[in-house]
Amino acid sequence: MRRPHHVSSREIERKFLIKRLPVEILRSRHFQIAQGYLANEPGGRHVRLRKKSKTAFLTFKVGRAADREEREIRLSPKQFATLWPATAERRLRKTRYEIPWKNLKIEIDIYHGSNHGLMVAEVEFPSHASCQRFKPPRWFGREITGEKRYSNVRLARE
Repeated sequence: MRRPHHVSSREIERKFLIKRLPVEILRSRHFQIAQGYLANEPGGRHVRLRKKSKTAFLTFKVGRAADREEREIRLSPKQFATLWPATAERRLRKTRYEIPWKNLKIEIDIYHGSNHGLMVAEVEFPSHASCQRFKPPRWFGREITGEKRYSNVRLARE
């Protein structure tokens, strides 16, 4: 079955700093991500380009903190290459690791470049109830959901 060309949904997630990397990271799937921003407006509205391995997307997000709207369109390599120069001075690179955790997926981002050393875990939830019930593993550090300092938009400008 063909994957949809675009996706529209609500995103419910929480973000945490990481105290130490879990041993599970050694056998987890991981991807190189290049990410740049075409637009960023007050109120948490932004348009992002992302290349995850060889797959590229244009994503529009509205909102901050744990619950926000997200619309995503898959791009051809040519479309991505055409738009990428417009993200100059607003880019970041990271390695993303995906770790299954109690019917959820933890995404660990290890940042490169000017954000070298920063490690963040994101957990996306199917509902507000599961989000509120979530008990972080011991290797998580403090929660940073909604903190502007750790938003990818801000990290891309540093």
